[in-house]
Amino acid sequence: MENKKSLALPQGILIALTALCGSFVLGLMLPIKWDSTNASSKQQIKVEDITAKSGSFSQIKEFKGAMLTSWQDVAVSKGVFHTVPKSFQGKIIKQAKLAPNDKLIALTFDDGPWPGYTAQILEILKKNDVKATFFVVGQVLKNYPDLGKRIVADGHTIGNHTWHHWYHFFNPQAAALEIDRTSDLIYQTTGTKTTLFRPPGGMLHNGLSAYAKGKNYTVVMWSADSMDYARPSAPTLVSKVMKQATPGGIVLLHDGGGPRKNTVAALPTIISNLKKEGYRFVTIPELLEHEEKSQKTVTAQKK
Repeated sequence: MENKKSLALPQGILIALTALCGSFVLGLMLPIKWDSTNASSKQQIKVEDITAKSGSFSQIKEFKGAMLTSWQDVAVSKGVFHTVPKSFQGKIIKQAKLAPNDKLIALTFDDGPWPGYTAQILEILKKNDVKATFFVVGQVLKNYPDLGKRIVADGHTIGNHTWHHWYHFFNPQAAALEIDRTSDLIYQTTGTKTTLFRPPGGMLHNGLSAYAKGKNYTVVMWSADSMDYARPSAPTLVSKVMKQATPGGIVLLHDGGGPRKNTVAALPTIISNLKKEGYRFVTIPELLEHEEKSQKTVTAQKK
């Protein structure tokens, strides 16, 4: 009897456990089936969301493209899209080679676009019907894109002045980031593809200019240094520019990088005095185009 009882107890437990497990599994079947349906529903919703988002991204891309085209149209109508002659591509220039009586000069502004000062300078240039060239810093343009757009919309030329305005040595990869990133932002912001580059501090041997030349940028230096970065008085700025002004000259000024109130104060007098001496103001591409035409004329006359 003891043996039969010991066998009967495990069998009862086994039957009970089997029934319990069967009930548990049966109870889980419905939730599993519902979750599967729900998951399918969720997956469908996500696909629809993605489709909607893709449509939105497409619309944004089209709108952005239309805006860039609009800025390009404005730039073209203002005469901004000058092609730098091939003879100057991949070259370093400090000024154009013009005859003594060929009084063209280019005003250039570095380190902007800067809040306050760039807008004031643009107003002065507009009032005096002067076109200039602005070498912008990428990270500054990123913060003030509307000023970059206004530079181009007002008919001025825009150039590349690196992303960070750093002075140390750059290997080719680092130089590419500094220059390409800035040019890409200039295009994205204004619709202008620039081929002009100015190295920070005028440094020609730290890897930046070598990379720019290899990419057929025209590396633009200067022949007249206002030294406005040292913040001299407005009369001193005027005096420095006038003493160094020459036909085909390139004047270095700044609209950013620090307080430029003296530059703003000196600019109307600089323009007025240069006009009195017979100078006409052009952008860098216009200056180089004029040099090429002048050289061709001289060559033709010699023949």
